[in-house]
Amino acid sequence: MSTLSETRTFPDIAARIHRRHEIVTSGGMTGVMQVADMLHSCGLPVRDFSVEVREGVAYGSLSCTLSMTADEAQRFVARLCTLPAVISVDPA
Repeated sequence: MSTLSETRTFPDIAARIHRRHEIVTSGGMTGVMQVADMLHSCGLPVRDFSVEVREGVAYGSLSCTLSMTADEAQRFVARLCTLPAVISVDPA
């Protein structure tokens, strides 16, 4: 399912900015891979992606920067929050 369900117009493309998100996950690499899979399928360009998962630590963290409009950012956060492994999403 793509985050972009409508046809993009020039003003929409011009309104895109790089938006950074900090995401806390549970489930180790499995949780991080759920988020990575969703990012891959969302249809938005991922400009930056980094992950921190440590053995013995209950939560992992993921940060990513995507080029999107304000409306897409709201839908993106809502979609992330539906994933079972996502504990929190902080648009930075």
